[in-house]
Parts: sequence; C-alpha cells; structure tokens
Amino acid sequence: MAAQARASESTSPIDLDTGIVEAAEAALGAIGAARKEIGQVIFGQQKVVDLSLVTLLSGGHGLLVGVPGLAKTKLVEAMGTVLGLAARRVQFTPDLMPSDILGSEVLDESSDGKRHFRFIKGPVFAQLLMADEINRASPRTQSALLQAMQEHHVTVAGERYDLPAPFHVLATQNPIEQEGTYPLPEAQLDRFLLEIDVGYPDREAERRILLETTGAGEYKPAQAMTSETLMSIQRLVRRLPVGDAVVDAILDLVRSARPGEGEASVTDKLSWGPGPRASQSLTLAVRARALVEGRLAPSVDDVAALAIPVLKHRVALTFAARADGETVEGLIGKLVERLG
Repeated sequence: MAAQARASESTSPIDLDTGIVEAAEAALGAIGAARKEIGQVIFGQQKVVDLSLVTLLSGGHGLLVGVPGLAKTKLVEAMGTVLGLAARRVQFTPDLMPSDILGSEVLDESSDGKRHFRFIKGPVFAQLLMADEINRASPRTQSALLQAMQEHHVTVAGERYDLPAPFHVLATQNPIEQEGTYPLPEAQLDRFLLEIDVGYPDREAERRILLETTGAGEYKPAQAMTSETLMSIQRLVRRLPVGDAVVDAILDLVRSARPGEGEASVTDKLSWGPGPRASQSLTLAVRARALVEGRLAPSVDDVAALAIPVLKHRVALTFAARADGETVEGLIGKLVERLG
C-alpha cells in the first residue's frame, strides 16, 4: 500500500511535504483494513461502502437511499464497529418527537427535598447516529436533527450541549414507499455530503449472501481503527493539496448546474441548482476518495465519479422536464461529459 502511495506521489505534479506523506501512508493502511473488514459482512456493495467511507473521512453526513433489505442498517452497524465509533440507531416514525432524539429535562428531588432539573441525553449524543427511514418523521423532528448535523451541538431549554467528536449521521430512506412520509426539506438535504444510492447485488454477491447469512454462525467485523485515528484522517483530508485542474473541474461542474449560468439546453430543465456547499463537499470528497483508492492526490476522474452523489440531492427538475422523462442523473451525466 505504501509503495502504491509513493507511486501516486511520483506521478502527481503536486509536491507533498514529508509530514503529509507519512501521515497519508499510515492512513492508507488503516483505510484498507477498514474496507476489508466491512467487505466481510457487506457483499456486492463495494461502491456503497466506499462512498460511505468517503462521507465519514470527509467529516460529513450521508443519505443512503434504497429499497428494504439491502443491508443499509447492517452497513451502518458495521461501520460503527470497524471505525471504533459509539453508534446508536433511531427508527424514525410519524409520532417521533424532538425530545426522543435530543433528550429532555426531568425534575429530580434530592434527599434534602430540593428540586432541580436534570438533562437526560438522547440518542443524538453518539459518534455515529443512524437515522432509519428519516423521511417518516415530522418536519418538527427533522428540524431538531438539522441543528445537530450542521452545528454539532443542540439546544434544550435554552442550554447548549455539545455533541461528541466526531459526529456523523448516516440516514436511510426508502424511495418507493412515500405514503405517510414527510419529504426532507432542501435545507436539510443540503446538509448531507453525499446521497448514496443502494442498488441490488449481482447474482454472485447474492449467492454469497445466501450461503453466509443463513447458517449457524455469522462473521463479526473487527475494529480497524479508533475514533482518534478517524479524526486524524479527517484532518489529513483537509491538508491534502488539490491541483488547479481539479479545482477548475469542480467549479465548472457546479456552476454549470445553476439556472442562468450553464448551457441553456441543460439549465432550462432545472428549477434550482447547487450552492457553494456543493463545491465544498466535492472538494473534500475528492480528496477522501483518492485516499480510499490508495492515492495521495485527487484527479478530475474523482470529480466525475462523485458528481452524482454530491449533486443529485442539490438540484431539482422543472415540471416540464419531468414530464418529458428527464432525470437528474441524466442531466448531471451530460454536465460531466463536458468536463472533458
């Protein structure tokens, strides 16, 4: 792995100082071990695993979209174990209240008869929170989670409570069952670094699922890194240099998806486009993807590979475009082709 990193360094026009190279080589080993352990329990979903790792290595939150039974919950559980994170799960339902996530104050009475309020922390006080079927909760509850995702603290009864570090939300959403759901507002969707589509496994992967998950025993993934290691890799991601060609590709891609700025043949079909947070997300994600793939510097290929996960939930089609059968993925694909 170290040799692969040095090969990547030698072909890159970017000069990396010795400290970054040494930290990156250590990170590559930890990331490789994490991928291997997660791959022992999640079969046929390597792209989903890699995108989930990119999300956490970038310090962001991810939205996993897929039909039931595709191991979304199991993936989050495995990532919590392998990355050494204190993980909790919340099943979102229409009657879920903000206090069920954030926590609440209770009135205690001491032995001398004095009464005082004591705050009991909710499940949001975790390093990795799984928000299962997040669109089933009411907007009131969703907004409570929004502050935690953006500011990494919550406010209860006027008091601020900081969340653990690191803090990540991996939410799941069912794309086919929309009755009794509350679509996530654009402001909250924008807080997710990536939207990750979880598809069906291929035949060989499903065969392996059948053989390895229906027997008497089941593999338990081992811890591959600690939360401190994860945070050090997140700091490294922000230190990795990005070449001018990659920065220009990110700007070209994001700005071309905004109505009034890109080509009319594409942007006329968009009702709104991505803001600067999309550019920031891409800049972080391409660095993390390079590390996941064993490289020390991102390339334009990373921008192309991450275009749909970063932009899909940050743009919307006009009614006329939807009526004509256009899709967000198709339009983003056209923009990626123009990157050359």
